[in-house]
Amino acid sequence: MGNRRLARAGEAWAARYLQGRGYRIVARNVRTPYGEIDIVARVGAMWAFVEVKTRATRGFGWPEDAVTPRKLQHMQAAAEHYLAQHDPLGQAPWRLEVVALYWPDPDRPPQVRHWTDVELP
Repeated sequence: MGNRRLARAGEAWAARYLQGRGYRIVARNVRTPYGEIDIVARVGAMWAFVEVKTRATRGFGWPEDAVTPRKLQHMQAAAEHYLAQHDPLGQAPWRLEVVALYWPDPDRPPQVRHWTDVELP
């Protein structure tokens, strides 16, 4: 499976995973001047901005290793941009999340790691 195809499959799998945990998916692949937000969701009153990382091998480490401090800064800026347009009064709480999928066998479910309330270092 190619990298883009794997990434798309991972994002779709992550969306279903989140829905199974009570998240309502609001948008996917949202482009902002600060980068793309893979998944925008609501869980209760909370906005969740989710980065999905999917890897089929561990040659470059675990999927979550690709979520660098710089990536987190871009995620925060993208989330703030999105909220300025969709929650201009800033009334709803929000957080950054990461769903990391290690998926070496596409015929089986991936190994999932899910972090909520990810903070900038």
